[in-house]
Amino acid sequence: MKPTVITKTCQLPDGREISIETGKLARQADGSVVLRMGNTMILATVVAATEHKEGTDFLPLSVDYQEKFASTGKVPGGFMKRESKLSDYEVLISRLVDRAIRPLFPADYHAETQVMIYLISGDQAALPDALAAFAASAALSVSDIPFQGPISEVRVARVDGQFVINPTMEQKERADIDLIVAASIENILMVEGEMKEVSEDDMLEALKRAHDAIKIQCELQIELTKAAGKTEKRVYSHENNDESLREELWKLMYERAYQAARALHTNKKVRSDAFSTILDEYLDGLPEDTTVDKVMVKRYFKDIQKKAARDLALNEGLRLDGRKTTQIRDIWSEVDYLPSPHGSAIFTRGETQSLTTVTLGTKLDEQMIDGAMIEGFSKFILHYNFPGFSTGEVKPNRGPGRREVGHGNLALRALKQVLPPDDKNPYTIRIVSDILESNGSSSMATVCAGSLALMDAGVPVKSAVAGIAMGMISDSSTGKYAILSDILGDEDHLGDMDFKVTGTEQGITACQMDLKVDGLTYEVMRQALLQAKEGRLHILNEMKKTITAPRPDLKPQTPRAETVIIEKEMIGAIIGPGGKVVQDIQNTTGATVSIEEVNNKGVVRVFATSKSVMEAALKRIKGIVAIPEVGEVYDGKVKSIMPFGAFVEFMPGKDGLLHISEIKWERLENMEGVLEVGEEIKVKLIEVDKKTGKFRLSRKVLLPRPPRPETTHA
Repeated sequence: MKPTVITKTCQLPDGREISIETGKLARQADGSVVLRMGNTMILATVVAATEHKEGTDFLPLSVDYQEKFASTGKVPGGFMKRESKLSDYEVLISRLVDRAIRPLFPADYHAETQVMIYLISGDQAALPDALAAFAASAALSVSDIPFQGPISEVRVARVDGQFVINPTMEQKERADIDLIVAASIENILMVEGEMKEVSEDDMLEALKRAHDAIKIQCELQIELTKAAGKTEKRVYSHENNDESLREELWKLMYERAYQAARALHTNKKVRSDAFSTILDEYLDGLPEDTTVDKVMVKRYFKDIQKKAARDLALNEGLRLDGRKTTQIRDIWSEVDYLPSPHGSAIFTRGETQSLTTVTLGTKLDEQMIDGAMIEGFSKFILHYNFPGFSTGEVKPNRGPGRREVGHGNLALRALKQVLPPDDKNPYTIRIVSDILESNGSSSMATVCAGSLALMDAGVPVKSAVAGIAMGMISDSSTGKYAILSDILGDEDHLGDMDFKVTGTEQGITACQMDLKVDGLTYEVMRQALLQAKEGRLHILNEMKKTITAPRPDLKPQTPRAETVIIEKEMIGAIIGPGGKVVQDIQNTTGATVSIEEVNNKGVVRVFATSKSVMEAALKRIKGIVAIPEVGEVYDGKVKSIMPFGAFVEFMPGKDGLLHISEIKWERLENMEGVLEVGEEIKVKLIEVDKKTGKFRLSRKVLLPRPPRPETTHA
C-alpha cells in the first residue's frame, strides 16, 4: 500500500526552495522527515522511550549527525571502507543541533530521547550543516514527544558586502561573516561562527537577517504538525514532588544559602563546601527512620542554591567570587615556559589555566580530511584537552569527547583569522591546549594561551587574539537582568546565557552563544557584545604585559622552512625518475622537500633543521631549475673521460662536452693524464645546440692565452 506523504515547502530570501516531507521513510520512528534543498537531502528521525529510568533527574538526549559517503558518490577511506565513528566535523554538527533543541524540552521530562540525522544526498550548493537542526525540529514536530518548538537554523554569511542565507560553499569561502544561527519564532537560541575582525553592530545585523529567515521555516513546521495531526503530545510523569517539603526547605535554607553566596569566597572549593554544609546539616539531622526523600531534598536544594546566587547578582550586583558584573578575574601569563617546544605559553585567569604549545611541522604533517562533503588537507590544527584533575575529579582518560572537540574548534576559528595566508606560511601549525585548572571559560583561556604561544613561536600573526565568556541572569517577573563578564563555571550552570566572544583590538573573530531563557532582545544582546568588547580589550592589555608582538625569528630548535616557486615544467626535473632526484637531495642534505602544483606553478617547500642544511638543499634545487646561460662560468665536476674530451657536470643534472680542443690552448694528442674523473674545474658555457639542446663547454678560454711565437726571417 502506497504511503500517505505530507509535503510542505518554503523559500529562502533569494527564492531557493526547501521542502519537508513526512510519511514516506522511517515510519516506525516516533517522528521522521526528509528535508530537501537542491540536491541535498537529509533524513531526520526521533525516538523517545515511553518511560524514564528510575532515578534519572535530567534529559538523556543524544543527537547524532552522520554523512553517508554514498550521498556524494564516494567510497569511505580506511581499511574497513564503511562509515563508523563520527568524524570531528560530524560531531560539531551534532553539537549544533543538540544545543539548539535541548533547551526546548520540558525541565521535568527525563525519558531517553535519540535524534538521528543522516545526509542521504549531498550538494555543495546546499550545505547540510545549516539544515540539520531544521530537519531535527521538524521530526520532533511530527512526533508526540513533548518538544516546545519548533525551531530552525540557517547559515548567514556576508559576501562582498551582501548578506546571504544558506550560501554555497564558494560563497562561504569568500565571506567575512560566517554564522550558523538557531532560533524559535520569538527568540534566538544558539549562535556559532567566525568573522574576519568585524564590528559588534555588523554581527547583530547578521543575526537579524538570520532570524527573519528562520521565522518562515518555523511557520512551515507549524503547518506540518497540523497536517500530520500531531498537535497533542504524550502525557508523562517523570518527577515526584512534595510541595510541603519544598516549602519547608525554602524556609529553612534560602536565607542561609543567600548568606553563603554573599560570603564572596574566591576559591571554588570553599564556596562549594559552604553550600554543601547547609545541605549536609539538614540531612544529618533527619531521624534514621525518616520518610523524607533525600533525592528530592537534593534536587530542591539545587534550586534554592541557584536562586540565592541569582538573586545576589540581581539585587546587589555581586557575584559568587565577590566581583562586580563587569569585572574580569586576575590574569597572569608567561611565554617560553617549556624549553623544547617551538612555542609555549601559560595563561591563567582566576582558577582557569591553560598550558599551550605550538609545533611547526612540514607539509607532510598536514591533516587529511576525508568526508562525504568536505575533503582535502588542513595545515592548521588545534587540540583542546580537559583532564579530570583540572576540576579535582577522577575521570577515565578515554580520548577527546564532544565537548573537547567543540571547544577546540571554537578556539581554532578564533585564531585562524590572524594567521599568515597559506602562500606565505610554509608550516603546518599544531596548537595543543591542556587545561590544568578549570572554573569556567577554559575555551577562552585556550584562545588567549594559543595567541601567546603563536607569538612566542615567531609565527607572524596579524595581531593578538583574546576571548571572553559572557553570562546573563534575568528575572522575567521583574524584568531585572544582569550581564556578567568572564563567567565562572557556577555562573554558567546557574545563568541564562553562555556567550563566548573572541577577537582582536580591531573586531570579532569568532563567537558561540547558547541561551537557556526566552526573550533576549537585540538591545540586551548588543549590551552583552559591547561589554564583551570592553572585557576583551582589558585581557589583550594584560597579554601585552607578557609579549607584544611575534618574536622576530624562530627559536633555534624550530625547523626552518623556505618556499621556492618554479615553472610547472621543472617539477619533473626536481622529482626525477621514480623520485630519485628528490630522494637524493633529502638523503645528502638532510632536508625534507615537498613538491606540488598550485595555480599552474610548481611550489617546492623545503624544511631543514639548520641554516647550513637549508642552504645545501636550496643550492641543489636552484641548480636543477636554473636555466644555463651561454657565456656564464660554472664550477664543474668531471663525470667521464672520452678519447675526444670529457663530460663535465656544470649544473646539477646538467652535463656538457668539454672537447679535447677546449681544454688547453696547447694542442693535445690524447686525454691520457689530462683530467681525472671527479676533478673539479671551472668551465664556461660557449654554446647550446639549437637542435639537440646539448651543451658545449670550454676551459681554455678561462686560462691565460700563451703568447704567439715570434717569427724569424732569413
